[in-house]
Amino acid sequence: MKAIHFSVFGPASDAAECVDIPAPAKATGNKVTVEMLVMPINPADILTIEGEYGYKPKLPACPGAEGIGRVIDIGEDVQRVDVGDLVIPIGGSTWQEQIQCSEKLLIPVPGDVDIEQASMIKANPATAEAMLALVDLKPGDWVIQNAANSAVGRFVILAAKQKGYKVAAIVRRPDVVKQLQDDGADVVLVADDATSLDDLLKELATVAGDDRPRLAFDAIGGYATNQLAACMAQGGLIANYGLLSGKPCEVDANHLVFRRLTLRGFWLADWFADTSPDQVQQTYRALTSLIREGRISANIEAKYPLSEIKAALAHAAKPGRNGKVLLVPDVKYSEVEDV
Repeated sequence: MKAIHFSVFGPASDAAECVDIPAPAKATGNKVTVEMLVMPINPADILTIEGEYGYKPKLPACPGAEGIGRVIDIGEDVQRVDVGDLVIPIGGSTWQEQIQCSEKLLIPVPGDVDIEQASMIKANPATAEAMLALVDLKPGDWVIQNAANSAVGRFVILAAKQKGYKVAAIVRRPDVVKQLQDDGADVVLVADDATSLDDLLKELATVAGDDRPRLAFDAIGGYATNQLAACMAQGGLIANYGLLSGKPCEVDANHLVFRRLTLRGFWLADWFADTSPDQVQQTYRALTSLIREGRISANIEAKYPLSEIKAALAHAAKPGRNGKVLLVPDVKYSEVEDV
């Protein structure tokens, strides 16, 4: 069967290769074999291949943090899933035609769910939901975030609006402003490292007045973290979940000392470790329901077969991309859609 492997760390489109490996053996015990149907490419996947992610796998490795598949074999002790079920793996190494794992690492989803959208719910929607729970907010409270046109950023807007929160979205590209306004952002601020803090605060104040955000999400690091800090209410929390700038987070000590702001990190893997299995299942059932109702969705820009992994990764790394790049098995995609 086909799988994506990398044996060295380096530019993702150079290091990743499509190889042929043996299919999993017959499932025994609590093991389940899953035929993968759709597998998204996330920034964390690219950073992992490049050796720039916080966790470095032992080489050679198979990347892929997300996906959806169909159960094709189960061990004699498996109780929660059956052959034919659609499932979302919450482990890794999804970029291969088949995976085999413990049933506890699988989340069953309804058979009528949109498989492309469901393939993307493990990381980004769950990250948005979990981060919004870091502070006890009430309807009408403000949340602010940078990289707001990213997949996580757009899910933050959708989830926050469903909870009655107001959202200030910071982006660097004027061409995405309308899209985020249509998503529900209450104010979209265009800013880069050259934007003065005074200008940013004035623009936010025209909408929020003196009601500053108590919760902020930072995907960029560097000076962008300090821009968020300047906009925060006294005692607010900034959650950093990415370093798109490639630079450490910068925050003026005055914000931390005299305004009692807190800067913390967020990693979804820790959320899985700290959250009960029942709560994890409940979270994903709720997210799946929102997909079925058409209330959350992510843009899809392109689909590639596994054999075209180099082209897929080059596309996913392009600046200005406006949607996810998905991997699919090496069959006509119309056949996958009809499954």
